[in-house]
Amino acid sequence: MKGYAAAAGSSTKQRRWKWLALAVLMLVFFSMLVPLSFLLGLHNGFPVGWLSDESSPLDSFEFDGNGIIEKNSSKGDSRVEQMLRNFTPSLPEEIVQDIAEGGDMKLNYSKRNEVSEQLTSGLTGVASHPESEVLTEGVDSKMHPALDTKLGARVGVKLSDVSNFAGAQKSCELEFGSYCLWSKEHKETMKDAIVKRLKDQLFVARAYYPSIAKLQGQENLAREMKQNIQEHERILSEAISDADLPPFVPEKIQKMEETVAKANGCTVECSNVERKLRQIFDLTVDETHFHMKQSAFLYHLGVQTMPKSLHCLSMRLTVEYFRERPLDVDTSHAYKVNDPSLRHYVIFSQDVLAVSVTINSIVTSSMDTADVVFHLLTDRQNFYAMRFWFARNSYRDAVIRVLNIEDLNLSNLIDFGVTQLSPSEEFRVSIHNFDEPQLLHMRTEYLSIFGHSHFLLPEIFKNLKKVMVLEDDMIVQHDLSTLWNTDLEGKVNAAVNFCKVRFGHLETFLGGNINDRSSCLWMSGLNIIDLDKWREHNLTGIYLKLLNRFHNGSEATWRTSALSASLLAFQDRIFSLDSSLVISGLGHDYSINEDMIKNAVALHYNGNMKPWLDLGIPTYKKYWKKFLTQGERFMDECNVLH
Repeated sequence: MKGYAAAAGSSTKQRRWKWLALAVLMLVFFSMLVPLSFLLGLHNGFPVGWLSDESSPLDSFEFDGNGIIEKNSSKGDSRVEQMLRNFTPSLPEEIVQDIAEGGDMKLNYSKRNEVSEQLTSGLTGVASHPESEVLTEGVDSKMHPALDTKLGARVGVKLSDVSNFAGAQKSCELEFGSYCLWSKEHKETMKDAIVKRLKDQLFVARAYYPSIAKLQGQENLAREMKQNIQEHERILSEAISDADLPPFVPEKIQKMEETVAKANGCTVECSNVERKLRQIFDLTVDETHFHMKQSAFLYHLGVQTMPKSLHCLSMRLTVEYFRERPLDVDTSHAYKVNDPSLRHYVIFSQDVLAVSVTINSIVTSSMDTADVVFHLLTDRQNFYAMRFWFARNSYRDAVIRVLNIEDLNLSNLIDFGVTQLSPSEEFRVSIHNFDEPQLLHMRTEYLSIFGHSHFLLPEIFKNLKKVMVLEDDMIVQHDLSTLWNTDLEGKVNAAVNFCKVRFGHLETFLGGNINDRSSCLWMSGLNIIDLDKWREHNLTGIYLKLLNRFHNGSEATWRTSALSASLLAFQDRIFSLDSSLVISGLGHDYSINEDMIKNAVALHYNGNMKPWLDLGIPTYKKYWKKFLTQGERFMDECNVLH
């Protein structure tokens, strides 16, 4: 029995040792498998081998059938995208999605109240179209009221993916919007060209070194290459720009070139070197794309966020209104505000400084202002500031009436949500040319169109027969009295045609309701409206039916439905004005002829780069600043445009 017990104990110990040995073998196996998988690049998203670059490939973003931006599920979270999320921790999800696509923060305002009301473009689609892509661009106070609580985040709508065309590639402007226009004009001289060359040499040397170190008889070359790599690393650890480099750098560059040339002459396994160089290339592309996204975000943040000085101005005026309680213009000039024989100008705005410049330009350019009445429609948030401003400042004999659109009795339109301020919308449209279908690249144009609030005009001004509608990013350089007397020949809306985009380009998006595919689109900005003809054709009713058709209940389609509904509602009802009367694009186009600007009746700063922003186009700012109110105490105290 004793011997049996000893044998049993010995057997138990042997089994214990077998399990222990197996565990050790497994541990050794996995300890070898992990670094092996790292070296072979079998992990997810990290650089391969011993490369030290801390970039990783970007996750790919795709559009589904509805145009919604999605991240490719076949890849893990990219560290670049994680950095982007860390860079904007407090922003709404819509804005972060917008940045993922690189939208021009109609940062779609792209606009200006957009923290920005537009950042770069969260996308939600409404249709699929093989020939065009439509993105909303945030513009000034032209934002959906529901976005105010989000600091005006703009939402973009993708109608088609450029990848529908074989070999098509997104242009910078298509992907990043008006940021690309701005960045080209403000491209800085490279101050680290030599530093970048050193990095390139270092990358190539690192790719060759592992293969050279394994070759028999190349010990001296391997030692030389290792020494050059260490010297380059030492130099780059202390230098950011070319000015930081030591004077002997040219010698080091020449020495590294000779070493790499020797390595290139050796017989090495090309697949290994190719793989490492491809990894370096991919990492560099990813890093470049990340910095483009980051730069686009900062640009859109700048153009879509209300500057501190303008916020200060609005708040100061609001406080002073409740202190002084100015005279009510509706009472003192009641006989004028409803007189159809006078000239009535209507402006929808949320920016007191912008609208004051527009009104001042009209008054300054008019020969007689005794018959001029301005109707300024705003929201409750800006109502008191605007009322106090125009009570403090006189504009010759013109009457200025400020209305809060949220207080108007428009109960029959409540169900459609049109009672909140929704001024003009701006859209970035990328299209293919009909006459050159073989070309895969797309061109991008910028449109400005009536918002939902414009279709309340017959309800708000029941006693008027005609009004001229302007936007707050307009300035007028000549008397508008002649234009006011234009015979519309039975049409409802006199507007400037925009023939760079035609109805046929948006055929699918407009639901096949187009009468003439070759008809030009029209631009808002300066429009003469025949209210009698509007009522006769029941344009508001037609618009609401179209709005109900294109709006599917989402916040994104609420804004984008304005494009389709406005275009179709005014179809065949537009009286074409001479295109030289109004020059558009001063908020995004750097190439407008100065003679055309000087001779134009009105200038339209549509686009992201508004003249009151630091990022505005400097060449065009002087035309806008000429009509700023001078000697205004609150502007000086808030440091407006100083």
